[in-house]
Amino acid sequence: MNILQITFSPTGGTDKVAEIITKAWGAPVNKIDLSNAGTDYSSLNPEKEDIAIIAVPSYGGRVPSLAAQRISNIHGNQTPCVIICVYGNRAYEDTLIELNDIAEKSGFKVIAAIAAIAEHSIMHQYAAGRPDMKDKSELNSFAKKILEKINDNSTGFTTPQIPGNRPYKKAGGAGLVPKADNNCTSCGLCAKQCPAKAINTENFKTADSKKCISCMRCVVKCPQSARKVNGALVSVAALAIKKACSTRKENELYI
Repeated sequence: MNILQITFSPTGGTDKVAEIITKAWGAPVNKIDLSNAGTDYSSLNPEKEDIAIIAVPSYGGRVPSLAAQRISNIHGNQTPCVIICVYGNRAYEDTLIELNDIAEKSGFKVIAAIAAIAEHSIMHQYAAGRPDMKDKSELNSFAKKILEKINDNSTGFTTPQIPGNRPYKKAGGAGLVPKADNNCTSCGLCAKQCPAKAINTENFKTADSKKCISCMRCVVKCPQSARKVNGALVSVAALAIKKACSTRKENELYI
Protein backbone atom coordinates (compact mmCIF):
# COMPACT_ATOMS: atom_id res chain seq x y z
CA MET A 1 0.00 0.00 0.00
CA ASN A 2 1.26 3.45 -0.96
CA ILE A 3 -0.18 6.62 0.57
CA LEU A 4 -0.90 9.79 -1.39
CA GLN A 5 -1.01 12.63 1.16
CA ILE A 6 -2.75 15.61 -0.48
CA THR A 7 -2.86 18.62 1.81
CA PHE A 8 -3.62 22.33 1.72
CA SER A 9 -1.76 23.54 4.78
CA PRO A 10 -0.46 27.12 4.46
CA THR A 11 0.57 27.39 8.13
CA GLY A 12 1.30 23.72 8.88
CA GLY A 13 -1.56 22.72 11.20
CA THR A 14 -3.36 20.58 8.64
CA ASP A 15 -0.10 18.85 7.71
CA LYS A 16 0.44 17.91 11.38
CA VAL A 17 -2.91 16.16 11.53
CA ALA A 18 -2.46 14.36 8.20
CA GLU A 19 1.01 13.15 9.18
CA ILE A 20 -0.24 11.66 12.45
CA ILE A 21 -2.59 9.48 10.40
CA THR A 22 -0.10 8.47 7.70
CA LYS A 23 2.72 7.72 10.16
CA ALA A 24 0.41 5.37 12.04
CA TRP A 25 -0.03 3.34 8.85
CA GLY A 26 3.71 2.86 8.33
CA ALA A 27 3.58 2.83 4.53
CA PRO A 28 5.48 4.91 1.92
CA VAL A 29 4.03 8.41 1.59
CA ASN A 30 3.99 10.66 -1.47
CA LYS A 31 3.21 14.22 -0.35
CA ILE A 32 1.30 16.63 -2.59
CA ASP A 33 1.23 20.27 -1.44
CA LEU A 34 -1.94 21.97 -2.68
CA SER A 35 -0.61 25.37 -1.59
CA ASN A 36 1.97 25.24 -4.39
CA ALA A 37 0.62 27.48 -7.14
CA GLY A 38 3.04 26.11 -9.74
CA THR A 39 2.05 22.42 -9.65
CA ASP A 40 0.12 20.83 -12.50
CA TYR A 41 -2.43 18.88 -10.44
CA SER A 42 -4.07 17.41 -13.53
CA SER A 43 -0.95 15.26 -14.00
CA LEU A 44 -1.62 13.37 -10.74
CA ASN A 45 -3.06 9.92 -11.35
CA PRO A 46 -3.26 7.77 -8.21
CA GLU A 47 -3.94 4.06 -8.55
CA LYS A 48 -6.71 2.00 -6.95
CA GLU A 49 -4.09 0.14 -4.93
CA ASP A 50 -3.10 3.42 -3.26
CA ILE A 51 -4.78 5.11 -0.32
CA ALA A 52 -5.28 8.85 -0.57
CA ILE A 53 -5.62 11.36 2.24
CA ILE A 54 -7.06 14.74 1.31
CA ALA A 55 -6.75 17.25 4.14
CA VAL A 56 -7.75 20.92 4.19
CA PRO A 57 -8.39 23.60 6.81
CA SER A 58 -11.87 24.98 7.35
CA TYR A 59 -12.13 28.62 6.25
CA GLY A 60 -15.34 30.03 7.65
CA GLY A 61 -17.01 26.62 7.53
CA ARG A 62 -16.04 25.94 3.91
CA VAL A 63 -13.25 24.32 1.90
CA PRO A 64 -10.73 26.99 0.81
CA SER A 65 -11.59 27.88 -2.78
CA LEU A 66 -8.04 27.37 -4.05
CA ALA A 67 -7.88 23.91 -2.49
CA ALA A 68 -11.23 23.02 -4.04
CA GLN A 69 -10.05 24.07 -7.50
CA ARG A 70 -6.80 22.12 -7.25
CA ILE A 71 -8.40 18.94 -5.90
CA SER A 72 -10.91 19.12 -8.77
CA ASN A 73 -8.03 18.88 -11.25
CA ILE A 74 -6.76 15.57 -9.84
CA HIS A 75 -7.94 12.32 -11.44
CA GLY A 76 -9.04 10.14 -8.51
CA ASN A 77 -9.42 6.87 -10.47
CA GLN A 78 -11.69 5.49 -7.69
CA THR A 79 -8.75 5.45 -5.27
CA PRO A 80 -9.94 4.87 -1.67
CA CYS A 81 -9.73 8.19 0.12
CA VAL A 82 -9.82 9.52 3.67
CA ILE A 83 -10.89 13.16 3.88
CA ILE A 84 -9.84 15.43 6.76
CA CYS A 85 -10.93 18.93 7.68
CA VAL A 86 -8.97 20.81 10.33
CA TYR A 87 -10.35 23.76 12.26
CA GLY A 88 -9.32 26.08 15.08
CA ASN A 89 -11.86 24.96 17.72
CA ARG A 90 -14.79 27.12 16.50
CA ALA A 91 -16.78 24.97 14.05
CA TYR A 92 -16.20 23.25 10.71
CA GLU A 93 -19.83 23.54 9.57
CA ASP A 94 -20.08 22.43 5.90
CA THR A 95 -16.36 21.89 5.25
CA LEU A 96 -16.38 18.11 5.55
CA ILE A 97 -19.43 17.44 3.39
CA GLU A 98 -18.14 19.88 0.77
CA LEU A 99 -14.75 18.15 0.76
CA ASN A 100 -16.53 14.82 0.37
CA ASP A 101 -18.42 16.12 -2.67
CA ILE A 102 -15.26 17.58 -4.24
CA ALA A 103 -13.31 14.36 -3.73
CA GLU A 104 -16.11 12.17 -5.09
CA LYS A 105 -16.55 14.43 -8.12
CA SER A 106 -12.82 14.12 -8.83
CA GLY A 107 -13.15 10.34 -8.88
CA PHE A 108 -11.98 9.38 -5.38
CA LYS A 109 -13.90 6.87 -3.26
CA VAL A 110 -14.37 8.37 0.20
CA ILE A 111 -14.17 5.61 2.83
CA ALA A 112 -13.69 7.67 6.01
CA ALA A 113 -13.76 11.26 7.22
CA ILE A 114 -12.13 13.09 10.11
CA ALA A 115 -12.76 16.49 11.65
CA ALA A 116 -9.71 17.48 13.70
CA ILE A 117 -8.50 20.42 15.76
CA ALA A 118 -5.32 22.46 15.28
CA GLU A 119 -4.18 25.83 16.55
CA HIS A 120 -6.09 28.69 14.94
CA SER A 121 -3.97 30.14 12.14
CA ILE A 122 -4.80 33.77 12.98
CA MET A 123 -6.03 33.85 16.60
CA HIS A 124 -3.42 31.59 18.15
CA GLN A 125 -4.98 31.67 21.61
CA TYR A 126 -7.67 29.33 20.33
CA ALA A 127 -6.65 25.65 20.28
CA ALA A 128 -3.11 26.72 21.23
CA GLY A 129 -0.64 23.85 20.99
CA ARG A 130 -3.06 21.49 19.30
CA PRO A 131 -2.90 18.81 18.11
CA ASP A 132 -1.65 17.91 21.61
CA MET A 133 -0.85 14.52 23.12
CA LYS A 134 -4.52 13.70 23.69
CA ASP A 135 -5.29 14.59 20.08
CA LYS A 136 -2.41 12.47 18.81
CA SER A 137 -3.60 9.46 20.79
CA GLU A 138 -7.13 9.89 19.48
CA LEU A 139 -6.01 10.37 15.88
CA ASN A 140 -3.82 7.28 16.12
CA SER A 141 -6.86 5.29 17.23
CA PHE A 142 -8.78 6.71 14.23
CA ALA A 143 -5.94 5.64 11.93
CA LYS A 144 -6.08 2.11 13.35
CA LYS A 145 -9.84 1.85 12.78
CA ILE A 146 -9.51 3.14 9.21
CA LEU A 147 -6.69 0.68 8.47
CA GLU A 148 -8.85 -2.16 9.78
CA LYS A 149 -11.59 -1.08 7.38
CA ILE A 150 -9.10 -1.02 4.50
CA ASN A 151 -7.70 -4.46 5.35
CA ASP A 152 -11.12 -6.02 5.99
CA ASN A 153 -12.61 -4.84 2.70
CA SER A 154 -13.94 -7.78 0.71
CA THR A 155 -17.20 -6.69 -0.90
CA GLY A 156 -16.51 -2.99 -1.41
CA PHE A 157 -16.16 -0.03 0.93
CA THR A 158 -19.20 1.37 2.71
CA THR A 159 -19.81 5.10 2.48
CA PRO A 160 -19.61 7.04 5.76
CA GLN A 161 -22.40 9.36 6.85
CA ILE A 162 -20.83 12.81 6.91
CA PRO A 163 -22.38 15.86 8.62
CA GLY A 164 -23.04 19.12 6.82
CA ASN A 165 -25.57 20.94 4.68
CA ARG A 166 -26.32 21.19 0.99
CA PRO A 167 -26.42 23.86 -0.24
CA TYR A 168 -23.32 24.87 1.71
CA LYS A 169 -23.20 28.02 3.79
CA LYS A 170 -22.20 31.18 1.94
CA ALA A 171 -18.44 31.61 1.69
CA GLY A 172 -16.96 34.68 3.35
CA GLY A 173 -14.34 37.05 1.99
CA ALA A 174 -10.67 37.21 2.93
CA GLY A 175 -11.07 40.04 5.42
CA LEU A 176 -7.59 40.04 6.98
CA VAL A 177 -4.84 40.83 4.48
CA PRO A 178 -1.26 40.75 5.84
CA LYS A 179 1.05 43.67 5.11
CA ALA A 180 4.78 44.11 5.64
CA ASP A 181 6.32 46.55 8.11
CA ASN A 182 9.73 48.24 8.04
CA ASN A 183 11.48 44.95 8.83
CA CYS A 184 10.78 43.76 5.28
CA THR A 185 13.99 43.23 3.29
CA SER A 186 12.15 42.51 -0.01
CA CYS A 187 13.64 39.02 -0.15
CA GLY A 188 10.59 37.86 -2.13
CA LEU A 189 9.97 34.64 -0.20
CA CYS A 190 6.42 35.70 0.65
CA ALA A 191 5.52 36.14 -3.01
CA LYS A 192 7.16 32.85 -3.94
CA GLN A 193 5.29 30.96 -1.21
CA CYS A 194 1.87 32.62 -1.63
CA PRO A 195 -0.71 29.98 -2.71
CA ALA A 196 -2.88 32.63 -4.36
CA LYS A 197 -0.12 34.65 -6.05
CA ALA A 198 -1.55 37.68 -4.27
CA ILE A 199 1.76 39.42 -3.54
CA ASN A 200 3.17 41.76 -6.17
CA THR A 201 6.74 40.79 -7.07
CA GLU A 202 7.54 44.46 -7.67
CA ASN A 203 6.21 45.60 -4.29
CA PHE A 204 6.42 42.86 -1.66
CA LYS A 205 4.96 45.00 1.12
CA THR A 206 1.41 44.85 -0.20
CA ALA A 207 -1.00 42.13 -1.29
CA ASP A 208 -3.97 42.09 -3.65
CA SER A 209 -7.02 41.97 -1.37
CA LYS A 210 -9.07 40.42 -4.19
CA LYS A 211 -6.67 37.48 -4.49
CA CYS A 212 -5.59 37.07 -0.85
CA ILE A 213 -7.39 34.25 0.99
CA SER A 214 -6.06 35.19 4.47
CA CYS A 215 -4.22 31.88 4.74
CA MET A 216 -1.34 33.48 6.71
CA ARG A 217 1.34 31.54 4.86
CA CYS A 218 3.32 34.72 4.20
CA VAL A 219 3.19 35.58 7.91
CA VAL A 220 4.56 32.17 8.89
CA LYS A 221 7.22 32.01 6.17
CA CYS A 222 8.67 35.53 6.47
CA PRO A 223 12.24 35.15 7.83
CA GLN A 224 12.12 38.68 9.29
CA SER A 225 8.64 38.32 10.89
CA ALA A 226 7.78 41.42 8.92
CA ARG A 227 4.31 40.45 7.67
CA LYS A 228 1.37 41.00 9.99
CA VAL A 229 -2.38 41.52 10.00
CA ASN A 230 -4.12 44.48 11.60
CA GLY A 231 -4.04 43.84 15.35
CA ALA A 232 -7.24 45.76 16.06
CA LEU A 233 -9.18 43.75 13.46
CA VAL A 234 -7.80 40.50 14.86
CA SER A 235 -8.92 41.51 18.36
CA VAL A 236 -12.44 42.24 17.13
CA ALA A 237 -12.59 38.91 15.27
CA ALA A 238 -11.25 37.03 18.31
CA LEU A 239 -13.90 38.55 20.54
CA ALA A 240 -16.65 37.61 18.07
CA ILE A 241 -15.76 33.90 18.23
CA LYS A 242 -14.65 33.76 21.87
CA LYS A 243 -17.82 32.06 23.13
CA ALA A 244 -17.76 29.44 20.36
CA CYS A 245 -14.10 28.68 21.07
CA SER A 246 -14.33 28.62 24.87
CA THR A 247 -15.08 24.89 25.13
CA ARG A 248 -12.54 22.33 23.94
CA LYS A 249 -13.80 20.58 20.81
CA GLU A 250 -12.83 16.97 20.21
CA ASN A 251 -11.79 15.15 17.04
CA GLU A 252 -14.45 13.21 15.17
CA LEU A 253 -14.30 10.09 12.99
CA TYR A 254 -16.91 9.11 10.42
CA ILE A 255 -16.42 5.60 9.11
